[in-house]
Amino acid sequence: MHAHSHGHAHGHTHEMPGTGALAGSMAVTLLLVAIELAGGIFSGSIALISDAIHNLSDVPSLAISWLGLRWASRPADTKRTYGYQRAGILAAFTNSILLVIVAGFLFYEAWERVAHPASVNEAVMIWISLAALAINAGITLSVMRGRHDLNLRTVFIHNLGDALSNVAILVGAVAMRATGARWIDPLLGAGIGAMVLWSSIGVLREASHILLEGSPRDIELPKVARAILAVPGVQEVHDIHVWTLGTDMNALSCHVRIPDMHMEESERVLAEIRRRLADDFHISHTTVQLERAGLPSDAGLYMPEPIVPGR
Repeated sequence: MHAHSHGHAHGHTHEMPGTGALAGSMAVTLLLVAIELAGGIFSGSIALISDAIHNLSDVPSLAISWLGLRWASRPADTKRTYGYQRAGILAAFTNSILLVIVAGFLFYEAWERVAHPASVNEAVMIWISLAALAINAGITLSVMRGRHDLNLRTVFIHNLGDALSNVAILVGAVAMRATGARWIDPLLGAGIGAMVLWSSIGVLREASHILLEGSPRDIELPKVARAILAVPGVQEVHDIHVWTLGTDMNALSCHVRIPDMHMEESERVLAEIRRRLADDFHISHTTVQLERAGLPSDAGLYMPEPIVPGR
């Protein structure tokens, strides 16, 4: 006897917040890049130029994130039966790679300035860093509501880092004006590069984990197996796989062994399994294959041995 069941706690599509904010952020970021680049060239500040390049990297990142959110809201079709939930994850992965490249460039420019010191106009740095701080803080606040989404979290972390880098440039400019220490400017450039690299690694790791079908980090498979075993009628469970389809959407497939019973009873078992998975682990898409208890086990892609009651 084999049965196949799909359970859905909600639909496959999500209207993600932030698309309007991302579109507006792209236009504002381009303006900010022009201001910082002009100010960096005029003042001779590698920190401002580095921050301008850093913000310039936001433009393709914001565009990719905007497209990712739009694609993720599209319904499933015959070619992509799970829909486009992974579009946002793929956007976050691409953004993170771009940030790693930008960080390397900033390190190089800072080292060049240490090797060849130059004078800096601190007053221009102060005024432009204030303007940039206001813009980046506004962008950060505009996407804060959707930061639980990995794609939007990339934008949130990135622009929060931008705002913090503007604060660092402001403080550094004041310090240079007071002390005349030229090394502060390239140090700020390198610090911005380190911040970009640090912020991108975490998102890159998480996006890679999801794209490689890794189990959600907050879900432990043994606990999932024992929750299924706690359902009356379930005698054994094996071949458990849990993965993430998209933001806030986890899926599971497994084989469950039950004794011979009427189909109506087996449907009640399936309904209870789905309910417990949704309530306890937020798993909204389930595929459960029912098998008659007592048959030899020929599976175990996750567990070497099936999980049975009392073990």
